[in-house]
Amino acid sequence: MADPVLAIEGLRLALPAMADRPYAVEDVSLAIAPGETLCVVGESGSGKSMIAHAVMGLLPKAVNPVAGAIRLGRRDLLALDEEAMQDVRGREIGMIFQEPMTSLNPVMRVADQIVETFEAHRLHGKAERHARAIALLTEVGLPDPERLAKAYPHELSGGQRQRVIIAMALALEPRLLIADEPTTALDVTTQAQILKLLDNLRHKHGTAVLFITHDFGVVAEIADRIAVLQHGRLVEEGTSDEVLSRPAREYTKRLLAAVPSLTPPERPALADTTPILSVEKLGKTYRKRSFFRAAREVKAADDVSFTLAKGETLGLVGESGSGKSTVGRCCLRLIEPDGGRIMLGDLTLSDLGSTALRQQRKRIQMVFQDPFASLNPRQTIGRIISDGPVAHGTPRKQALMRAQELLELVGLSANAIERYPHEFSGGQRQRIGIARALALEPDVLVADEAVSALDVSVQAQILSLIKDIQQRLGLAILFVTHDLRVAAQTCDRIAVMQRGRIVESGPTKALFASPQHEYTRQLLAAVPGSGRFGP
Repeated sequence: MADPVLAIEGLRLALPAMADRPYAVEDVSLAIAPGETLCVVGESGSGKSMIAHAVMGLLPKAVNPVAGAIRLGRRDLLALDEEAMQDVRGREIGMIFQEPMTSLNPVMRVADQIVETFEAHRLHGKAERHARAIALLTEVGLPDPERLAKAYPHELSGGQRQRVIIAMALALEPRLLIADEPTTALDVTTQAQILKLLDNLRHKHGTAVLFITHDFGVVAEIADRIAVLQHGRLVEEGTSDEVLSRPAREYTKRLLAAVPSLTPPERPALADTTPILSVEKLGKTYRKRSFFRAAREVKAADDVSFTLAKGETLGLVGESGSGKSTVGRCCLRLIEPDGGRIMLGDLTLSDLGSTALRQQRKRIQMVFQDPFASLNPRQTIGRIISDGPVAHGTPRKQALMRAQELLELVGLSANAIERYPHEFSGGQRQRIGIARALALEPDVLVADEAVSALDVSVQAQILSLIKDIQQRLGLAILFVTHDLRVAAQTCDRIAVMQRGRIVESGPTKALFASPQHEYTRQLLAAVPGSGRFGP
């Protein structure tokens, strides 16, 4: 192997004394050669992102490096002061963060944010900086870069924002690129485009890539070598083929076994197909107005119709912007539809006034994508779960007792009712979100990307939990997802959405085996790692 661009030697990162374990990272050694992609994988809390932040000099104040070295070429980054590290960031190390919207300044135009990188390092003149920004937007494959350069982040799609972040990370042609879960929240087609872009750029520039992910489909697509972390320790390392085909450690085998297959299992026929939820010709149009541009319309839902029976799971799948989440939220009337009819059993939900709707909300509940954002950080878990039943007339004491039962139902301790959301992991918070949704004993559960941000082992646990609860309670589930692997293993039927319309629907096994619409075929072909983890 050529001399490494990055060499991590015996790194140990100490956690505060009150933490569950003494070290976030313990005795980890890794190296990355020029033009090589090293994927670091593991469950949430394994130390993946801590390593990335240590390399960038962006560790939280409570986390301290107490042993080891991080060498970029011959320099130990841990020995550099903040001023020296500021010169290294961007110029020699670029970083792509998981959520581009939080990485971009919402009040600055796209080109100005790239130009700011050159200004920070005092490079080029004003005209050349702008020309370089346009050239970078072109290189990362953005359409009409001159126009998008003048746009603000909120005017771009998720995939476009991620391309802007990549352009910023590559602006100074760094030797090392760190990508921390850069495709987790993206749909399969956008994800495939971003992965191909990163692969092309690292070959073109000879950039070393440290790619952090929990998605083994992504790993199978891009990794030259793989490092597996567990509880802050390196448990296995090898080439992509060695780790994926012949894993040596039991932990790695468990992670690989948790990757959902693209082959749907056989599903028993429903005993009763009477619809509990019926959506007929649902429509929702967003009208975007601006002082500087003509108003334009976006049809997020256009003539959408489907039914959902008791005990059935219907998957709504499609790219970002296809209208999946809009349809799910319209079903709860969290978003008011422009037209169509929503029936909950024999009740026309779409016709109800606010008072009558409030009384019926307990019959249809939602599990949100980000449980931390949807749980009140100032309230205890017991209060969060019991507030719904209390609002519908249940005494608080009785509601809290039911909250304890629900926590045990979702695999948590009943004593957790006294704790706060920040005291739980991502998977545990999602279980709390499910418990809250079940507290009102709904007929229908809308799960909006409920497992997309979870690592494969926690994802498998949550999906198993949802299936078990569905069988016990006879829940009907509208499962909104861009993850076709999850849809294959979870859903009885699939409805594929494109640009606000359902373009194909049918039983999951039949649709995956023989998709009729070209768009469905494109989605299935874009699933990362389908060759290794496919049928």
